[in-house]
Amino acid sequence: MTKYIVVVGGVISGVGKGVSTASLGKILQQYGYGVTAIKIDPYINYDAGTLRPTEHGEVWVTDDGGEIDQDLGNYERFLGLDIPRANNITTGQIYKEVIDRERRGEFLGQTVQFIPHIPDEIKRRVRQAGTGNDFVLIEIGGTIGDYENIPFLFAMKSLERELPPRSVGYILVTYLPVPGHIDEMKTKPTQQAIRQLSESGIIPDFIICRANQPLDLVRKKKIETYANIRTDHVISAPDLKSIYDIPQTLEKDNLGRKILRHFGLTARKKPSWRRWEELAAMTQKAKPVVKVAMVGKYTASGSFGMTDAYVSINESLQHAAAHAGTKVAITWLDAQRLEKTGRTEEELSEFDGILIPGGFGAGGVEGKIKAITWAREKKVPFLGICYGMQLAVVEYARNVCGLTGSHTTEVAPRAKHPVIDILPAQKKILQQNQYGGTMRLGSYAAILDPKSGVYQLYRQQGRLKEDKERIELLLKKPDELFRLGIAYGSQHIILERHRHRYEVSPRYAAELEKKGMVFSGWHHRTDGAKLMEFLELPTHPFFIASQAHPEFKSRLESPAPLFLGFVTAMVKRFRK
Repeated sequence: MTKYIVVVGGVISGVGKGVSTASLGKILQQYGYGVTAIKIDPYINYDAGTLRPTEHGEVWVTDDGGEIDQDLGNYERFLGLDIPRANNITTGQIYKEVIDRERRGEFLGQTVQFIPHIPDEIKRRVRQAGTGNDFVLIEIGGTIGDYENIPFLFAMKSLERELPPRSVGYILVTYLPVPGHIDEMKTKPTQQAIRQLSESGIIPDFIICRANQPLDLVRKKKIETYANIRTDHVISAPDLKSIYDIPQTLEKDNLGRKILRHFGLTARKKPSWRRWEELAAMTQKAKPVVKVAMVGKYTASGSFGMTDAYVSINESLQHAAAHAGTKVAITWLDAQRLEKTGRTEEELSEFDGILIPGGFGAGGVEGKIKAITWAREKKVPFLGICYGMQLAVVEYARNVCGLTGSHTTEVAPRAKHPVIDILPAQKKILQQNQYGGTMRLGSYAAILDPKSGVYQLYRQQGRLKEDKERIELLLKKPDELFRLGIAYGSQHIILERHRHRYEVSPRYAAELEKKGMVFSGWHHRTDGAKLMEFLELPTHPFFIASQAHPEFKSRLESPAPLFLGFVTAMVKRFRK
């Protein structure tokens, strides 16, 4: 019988529900249980695809093309799973489905109301997403005091009533502030969060207490008195240098065994944390420290930094560094500022590598191109992701091929040389105002050139073998093979996730290659178009770019091949 664990947050958003949920899933896996995770986002948007990165952080892309809140990224990185788009539930999805069903006449004349129809749809989706798993972790976004969370809390209580006893558990992740003027950890905000949660008929079974220091027994006793739960179910979760230390910190309070006991279960195997702990420690203690400049558009929100806009790239660099025996210091450089000042020597000379991440629009484009020129000419390791690959093509076309006026039509629709463009088939779709249909979203196949550096990186990491096994499973799903662009009998195939609309124009590929650029991987569309997926410069120590987003497949225990190659190249340059 599947067990459900509902994770809610109190006091403030951003308290760490996502990494707590991911850590809890990792712990349960270590005890031998199958786990999946669901993220409930209470906003009315259908998905995260149209949300600003400066407000909500990165948009996570699933294998099946879902555009999701970044917390799903934490679930995948910790659990080592490819989680589908169905595991993200929004208010917009719920109401749209109920209204669509009403329009189709499926309610047979009933009056469609908030109760029971909205909670019933929430429960249906939760049950469906959790099918076949021992545990389903359900994180409800925001805080329990948010009005928009009421339907989801109601639905979870209703689900508990429908299931056998000991099938549902509740965890409250809350924040305990330490005001500077009194230097005392305060439990009152947590008490208020517990009271608000009880208004939905829910008393937490466990409370994970976030604070800048460990929780003491005095504070645990206070919370026990107010919440009427055992002291040993009040779990300390102090600030840590690395999110990958969280599972072991929670296990210091034996959280895994306590949760199993709550559900009447026992461990299926003895946990083995050795490799995880080694890698987690490496992200903090390794030497040397190499410096990478991340030249991007979304680097600030008001007076605050906005590193969440590129969280998966940050984590991928840390994963790669742990396996390369080094540590990466990341500096986020505002491409728009670089564009205005033009001081590339002053801004970039201290770095061991340059990374251009994905993005949309014209902001900072010329600054990014200047950074690419610097990396190419100074032989500094360079990695381009999605838009970073497109701008690397623009830079090379302008400065090496002599194609003055080269640009992407995303920025310059009437460019003299549109080396990056929307393909004819996509333009037809745009003319019908179906903008979403022009995006390449989710996992797509790329055929690699076995003579290329990119091929060697994927081969060394075992990804060719791993993806071949995944493709063999997909042979039973011809429609999925068709979408991914996998041709039967194709060799040297890898799968990476995408989120973009523009492509390298095929009519310029030969001219770029004639001047030394190598397109080392490509995707065959069903209409016969050949799309460039990877590029590299063989005469450069490390100059590689991908149209895909390999950061979405990176895990602490299995880093993305391109990121590992990039970090290794930075270490070589540092040592020289």
